[in-house]
Amino acid sequence: MGVGGEKFQLGTVGALGLSVVSSVSIVICNKALMSSLGFTFATTLTSWHLLVTFCSLHVALWMKFFEHKAFDSRTVMGFGVLNGISIGLLNLSLGFNSVGFYQMTKLAIIPCTVILETLFFRKKFSRTIQISLSVLLLGVGVATVTDLQLNAVGSILSLLAIITTCIAQIMTNTIQKKFKVSSTQLLYQSCPYQSLTLFLIGPFLDGFLTNQNVFAFNYTSNVVFFIVLSCLISVSVNFSTFLVIGKTSPVTYQVLGHLKTCLVLTFGYVLLHDPFSWRNILGILIAVVGMVLYSYFCSIETQPKNTDVSAQQVPCFSNLMPCKYLIFYLQQFSCGSLASLLLFLVYKSLCVLCIAVKRR
Repeated sequence: MGVGGEKFQLGTVGALGLSVVSSVSIVICNKALMSSLGFTFATTLTSWHLLVTFCSLHVALWMKFFEHKAFDSRTVMGFGVLNGISIGLLNLSLGFNSVGFYQMTKLAIIPCTVILETLFFRKKFSRTIQISLSVLLLGVGVATVTDLQLNAVGSILSLLAIITTCIAQIMTNTIQKKFKVSSTQLLYQSCPYQSLTLFLIGPFLDGFLTNQNVFAFNYTSNVVFFIVLSCLISVSVNFSTFLVIGKTSPVTYQVLGHLKTCLVLTFGYVLLHDPFSWRNILGILIAVVGMVLYSYFCSIETQPKNTDVSAQQVPCFSNLMPCKYLIFYLQQFSCGSLASLLLFLVYKSLCVLCIAVKRR
């Protein structure tokens, strides 16, 4: 593998790793902010996240860390507004539905993305990829879905949230490739529209869902500290989201998103001592197996067809996950370290994913 290939692989692993770490961190921070301090204004908080992200990127542009590249303004505006609407619809879905049905909504994003890419982009997903995605969704469902309480309004909102989220994520990948812009350039130009959309609808949406006024909330020093911390972490979250989708695909990003869900559950148990059951453990392990299979089959299907490729360049599942290391982490797991096993599998899955992306 050449120097360029190694840099690409490190860049992809870095993007995937940054996305996982930042997303898990912001969930833990927001959980403390909303559960412990009572600040439950999710949509308004997201608008602040995007505003801080735009300001940070503007400073980075001023310091010449990246170049501004203007392209179709109508595309950027439509993309930004659509992203903002999808976030608002997801929050409304959570407000009108049970937690279990909301988790089912998030699970439905992957099959919906697959269907849209198949119909409109002629993208083909093999049977092995479909099976591995099914295993992943089954595991996440077992770990997270509790109750399913259906209602007409909530179901319609969930359907709209699924469609808008899928389209927005597909557009993220398509725009970067069509206009040859980087994830930073696209995020910088779309952030104002996303932030403005959420800032306009956020206070009304949050007030409707919580029966509280965000501007009348008691902003103590602890609340302000966690809001600032959440906004700072969001810069990394937003940047890594665009970076991962641009380097991989919307489906891969959704797979990574469900991995984050498993990590949040794990670290919530390890660090915050949240209630945890064997059903959660079983679901997480099934989900990780599904993600590993998805990564592995992606790498297999994107291998060069010519047979003169050296064995060192062909990804081998046994090489990527040596038995001695797996046995070691299983021994750690028997002592109660579920996080160690999960992190090990995460690292190996990211390695396979980056190899698959490199060969596309």
